[in-house]
Amino acid sequence: MKKIGIVITDGVGYRNFVMSSFFSYLITQYNQVVIYSGLPKNVYEKNLGSYKNIIINELIVFEESKINWFYRKLKEVAHMYLHRDFYGIQDTLERGYPKGNTKRVLIVKVIYAIAKLFHSEKNIQYYEKRQFHTFRKNPITISYANLLDEDKPNLLFFTHQRPPYLAPFLAIAKKKNIKTTSFIFSWDNLASKGRMLGSFDGYFVWSKLMKDELLYFYPTVIEKNIKIVGTPQFEPYVMDEYVPNRNQFIKKFNIDITKKIICYSCADSSIGINDEVHIRSIMNYIKDKKIQLLVRTSPADNGSRFKELVKEFTEIIWNHPKWKLCRDNHVESWSQRIPTKEDIIDLKSLLKFSDLNINMCSTMSLDFMLFDKPVINTVFGNEENGFYNDQRFLNYLHYKYVIDSKAVTIARDEVELHAQIEESLSTPNLRALYRKELIDLEIGGVLKGTSKRIVEALKTL
Repeated sequence: MKKIGIVITDGVGYRNFVMSSFFSYLITQYNQVVIYSGLPKNVYEKNLGSYKNIIINELIVFEESKINWFYRKLKEVAHMYLHRDFYGIQDTLERGYPKGNTKRVLIVKVIYAIAKLFHSEKNIQYYEKRQFHTFRKNPITISYANLLDEDKPNLLFFTHQRPPYLAPFLAIAKKKNIKTTSFIFSWDNLASKGRMLGSFDGYFVWSKLMKDELLYFYPTVIEKNIKIVGTPQFEPYVMDEYVPNRNQFIKKFNIDITKKIICYSCADSSIGINDEVHIRSIMNYIKDKKIQLLVRTSPADNGSRFKELVKEFTEIIWNHPKWKLCRDNHVESWSQRIPTKEDIIDLKSLLKFSDLNINMCSTMSLDFMLFDKPVINTVFGNEENGFYNDQRFLNYLHYKYVIDSKAVTIARDEVELHAQIEESLSTPNLRALYRKELIDLEIGGVLKGTSKRIVEALKTL
């Protein structure tokens, strides 16, 4: 009996794999599908409840002990020291070095000292081995082992390669010789983040570009075990379940059809500190012009940080993503937000009916390019001018590809932003070829059929 386990960790994974076509293809190829969920079991009822051969097992949330955390942190910091020649990783490494003299801070400083001296790939593999060894007697790890003994999946597919709280689940799977594979979750996860949660038997990547990065940053990975599949996060844009209606969009957001639409998409509050500055600059430009601004906040935020803007600029149209918090007692509570069908349609409407997107170096640049819309990246802050230094993201490897492609324009101040808005709205097709070339570089396959490619790749394992 062919049985596959799908590990879904958070709301974004839910969106990518539950709200795409993935499960409709998957159930035709396996006798039984078991979802190992980091989300509450009941969230699957609406989308997957009708499938008889899907079982959902809610994983008990694992919390690290001090010794678990020590080796995991040592592994991650050592990985960053090994690859510190890359700006994004160096930036993460430096910003992670703590200040103060509390007991935990001192331990982190010790970890940095060890990793600075011993950070070869062999050292990192050793730290991971020690980390996995610390899980063996943990009651939650034992519960994971019992779950896998009961289910006996032939293969485990992790839909995200980074969450550290899934490391014990991976460790148990490896101990039981269950084959594992993982999807590289985002375009920036290899060249600017720390170590994965562990080593897998196979890897699914977006593109050849990502495959090359994986082989560089993880030299023990065997090339033939990497499959280029694209990414399901964009597949809803070509699915019949999510069809935007222009009239409904106009009515819902009170759109003035005589005006062009600029959509500003916010980053989350941790890195989108200059969002308000950028929005004010846009409002300075569109004053007395036939242009309206629609702001989409981050799904990870509740939008409360913009309350002063809401009062000051009543003409701004706001789209707060309809992601429901399904659990709040979690080590990463933001991960427990899941999207609604309504929100995917809202987003697709923004992509289709807006005339221009402005954002701070986010994946949303790709979303809008898929609808052939011009994109401006606003980065007003540097180390000298007093704003949060968002210009540093321009040096991250994954975003240098975007800059070099000429598919977007970069606005470092208000003068540049206003000139680029003028250019984008007056000549929207100016960078159309560059946009297409960047999409081809970043996404290794057409959107339609992405889920089918992933399922076919799973079958090869």
